[in-house]
This record gives sequence, structure tokens and C-alpha cells, in this order.
Amino acid sequence: MRLHGKVALITGGASGFGAETARRFAQEGAAVVILDLNGDGAIQVANEIGNAKGLKGDVTVRTDIDEAVRLATGAFGRLDIVVNNAGWTHRNKPVLEVTEQEFDRIYAINVKSIFHMVHAVVPLMSRQGGGSVINIGSTAGIRPRPGLTWYNASKGAVNLSSKSLALELAPLKIKVNCVAPVMGETGLLEAFMGVPDTPENRAKFISTIPLGRLARPADVANACVYLASDDAEFLTGVILTVDGGRTV
Repeated sequence: MRLHGKVALITGGASGFGAETARRFAQEGAAVVILDLNGDGAIQVANEIGNAKGLKGDVTVRTDIDEAVRLATGAFGRLDIVVNNAGWTHRNKPVLEVTEQEFDRIYAINVKSIFHMVHAVVPLMSRQGGGSVINIGSTAGIRPRPGLTWYNASKGAVNLSSKSLALELAPLKIKVNCVAPVMGETGLLEAFMGVPDTPENRAKFISTIPLGRLARPADVANACVYLASDDAEFLTGVILTVDGGRTV
């Protein structure tokens, strides 16, 4: 029960990394609010894990972020942990084929959402005496793959902004850390690969990961539990690579 008594808000929590993180947080004693464009999915996960609330919302819209924060404080009295997990990518393709609309959407979901969240929760966490923010970055921002230039750049922004926020918010006792997974077993996998998700195509990408498999939701969830817990009370500004050795 490493998160007993804590309240967490997780974006993009209806599936993939976010859903598993919500489940693990609940198992460790946290109350959880799940925010996702798939509102039905968010509510379903919340109902499955108990002591949780789910709601539909767009992380690129400040009022939706504010509503999620209000739900957390209204239902559970406080907000201790935020996991900025919601993310998106265009399909792997040559850089000149990426449209402006795709570029804008990548940066709105992957980067601007964190801007909105910081403005929404930092005053609250400061009044409470501290908190923990965990951003889901990516190994793409450390060791990029071709065909994903603007996604790679957006995750580089997530990785670096996590370090900068850690420095700036440390006097408020707000920790900011980043989990950077390698390509994972989620709904975005085929978009990252840019080819059909077949065993043969998976094998080509798995061959670039020394430990010989893709990231699993549980890998990311366990890293988030650690960073959110008191076990990591002296860690801030960390980019924790969950990558099977990909970035070594």
C-alpha cells in the first residue's frame, strides 16, 4: 500500500499504459481520477478498480483539465499525484508527408496538455505542501527512430520540460519526474511501426531492444508507482527509461 491515502489524476487512462497505471495505483491504496477522450472507457476502468472516478475530457482544453482537478478534490478532498500519460503520434512516414494538422495535434496532446496541467495543479499542490507530477515521455526523445520526427521532438520536449519543471517547482516541494518507455504493446504500436502489426514486423523492432521484447503497460505502471511513492521522495528531475536497454 505504497500510495495509501494519496489521490491521483491520470490522463489517457482508459487504455494502455494509463489504464494499467490506474489499476496499479488503486492496488497500492490510491484514490484515482481517470481523464480520457474515451469517457465510457475511463468510467469502465474506474468502476473496475473501485475508489475511482472516470470522466470524458480533452487534455488540450484547459477547462476539461480544470474539471478533472475539481472532480479529484471534490470526490477525494485533495490531489497528490498527476500522471500526464495522454499521448498521440502520426503514422510513421517521411517527414515531408506529415501534415500541419498532424503536427499541431501532436504538440497539443503531447506538450500543451502538460502546460495546461501545470497551471491547473501547481497552485493546489503548493497550498497542500507538495505533490508529484509524472510525465510520460519516450525513448523517442532520447534515441529517435526515422519516420517519427515531430513525435520524437514532442517527446524530447516532454523529457526536457520535466527536468526544467523539477528545478523550478522544487522550492514548492513539488517533484517532477519522467518515465520514458520504449515502443510498447498499446493501441499506437502500428502507427509507430508504420507497417502492419504482424509477428514478422514486430520482430524487426524487437531486435533493436536488448532485453528482447516491447514495453508492457505493467512496466510503465510499476515505474510510475515507484516515482509516486515515498520510496522516491528524494528523486526529482529524473528521466526513468523503461526500455529494455534501447537507449544504452
